[in-house]
Amino acid sequence: MKRISFLLLLQFAFTGLIAQTGKQIKIADGIVEGVTEKSGVISFKGIPFAQPPIGELRWREPQPVNSWTGVRKCDAFGYNAMQKQVFGDMGFRTPGMSEDCLYLNVWMPAKRSKTKLPVLVYFYGGGFVCGDGSERRYDGESMAKRGIITLTVNYRLGVFGFMSHPELTKESVHHASGNYGLLDQAAALRWVRQNIAAFGGDPKRVTIAGESAGSIAVSAQMVSPLSKNMFAGAIGESGAMINPTLPAISLAEGEKNGVKFGEKIGATTLEALRAIPADKLLDDASMPGTPPMSPTVDGYFLLKKPVESFLAGEQAKVPLLAGWNSAEIPYQALMYGNAPTPENYAKQVKMLYGEKADKVLKLYPGTTQTEVIKSATELASDRFISYSTWKWADAHALTSGKPVYRYLFSKPLPPMTAKMANAKAGLAGGVIKGDAAKPETKKGPQPYAGAAHASEIEYAMGNLATNTNYAWTPADYQVSATMEGYFANFIKTGNPNDGVLPKWNANVKDSPVTFMNIDVKTVLEKESTQLRNRYLFLDTEYMKK
Repeated sequence: MKRISFLLLLQFAFTGLIAQTGKQIKIADGIVEGVTEKSGVISFKGIPFAQPPIGELRWREPQPVNSWTGVRKCDAFGYNAMQKQVFGDMGFRTPGMSEDCLYLNVWMPAKRSKTKLPVLVYFYGGGFVCGDGSERRYDGESMAKRGIITLTVNYRLGVFGFMSHPELTKESVHHASGNYGLLDQAAALRWVRQNIAAFGGDPKRVTIAGESAGSIAVSAQMVSPLSKNMFAGAIGESGAMINPTLPAISLAEGEKNGVKFGEKIGATTLEALRAIPADKLLDDASMPGTPPMSPTVDGYFLLKKPVESFLAGEQAKVPLLAGWNSAEIPYQALMYGNAPTPENYAKQVKMLYGEKADKVLKLYPGTTQTEVIKSATELASDRFISYSTWKWADAHALTSGKPVYRYLFSKPLPPMTAKMANAKAGLAGGVIKGDAAKPETKKGPQPYAGAAHASEIEYAMGNLATNTNYAWTPADYQVSATMEGYFANFIKTGNPNDGVLPKWNANVKDSPVTFMNIDVKTVLEKESTQLRNRYLFLDTEYMKK
């Protein structure tokens, strides 16, 4: 009996030691072992937070992960979610693609803190059809060096993550279907609440963040009854689940899309759909004419359209830091290939807005080519993603009782490195000499000089050096230090200010509306009457739909 008691005491002592060694940590499901990066930061890559959603678990809410015995080495990223290569700026460090994709990654400071540390959970972008937590631009190493435990989270995409179907709704105990990718994120947040203290993190000081679709997901998590009480702050970079940016549709509409998809590929039952190999299902869903696989107001994850929840004050009552980039998409997206002349611009606006065209031309004037390029860029960007982000920030300031810190990121990317430029020019046999490629001198008008969609990620996360495609300058690193500094302060305290960086005023109900323009010279600006009138006009266009 004494021997058994001694062995139990020894086991408990060993377990406690594991929880404190840093590289080996005991979590609810077993022991994980990380690796020490060159910076001293300890990373844990490829930790499963749910069972693989394969077989009968395809199109089901994520299920708790099975425990393991022994030590699980977490020195490599898990599989990325099923997806096609849509964007050229995504580089994954995974063993490949699989439905078995529900993994997360953790970066923690080299030294244990005596106090619990703040936590950042980051959701990647990619339009809910592509992306992965292994992309270098999302790495949490720099944030960890600032004393923040940082995670990236994988979630299901496309047909695997967002297909609704009447049979799925029927088999669900919640009478819901779709939103599986968002449910994956909520499951990851539950994992954080249960396990992050073992890494030295404070489960009561979690900030969720994301860019593009990741930002849209943040806005959705803020209104979901499943997750809105699991974090203390939110960061959104370009995007909210508000029309016209990937808005949630009704469950009935989502189910119809699922039925149409099944009929299109000759799989008219759920059993037949689940029997399709993952690669073939991905190919089938990528064919032209496939109905959209959108988030749904399913009565479980989403009780109503997110914008309705924000306007009703039913969202998470947490500080929000949100903004967008100065040139999210180029003017060509509005001009449909036509030259940016005042005449062509007026025709495009007339085509889009009919009898309201004159009003739009006052809000987005275009009397010269230069003015057309600027206004067409801004209108295209607003229609794409800027308006929805504005509406999110504006509604949260109005109803939450919490501060909203709004930004505009304006720093254009520097030229590409000569190596990268030569690689792109390889087919043409061109060679560019020097350390960096000079800006392209194509014939015709040049794009508006602003910050393009997704270009702020490396700046915000302190990861410029991980992207070797661009010839980063001291000015770029200066902007990155500013933006990452603001983000880190917000994650730690719910306030981006630290007494050193330019003061950033919060927007609250009835306060003057301001935003921080982040550039080489970062300054706080007031929202002009012209700018607000633009968004109020778009508000009348999109809120009626």
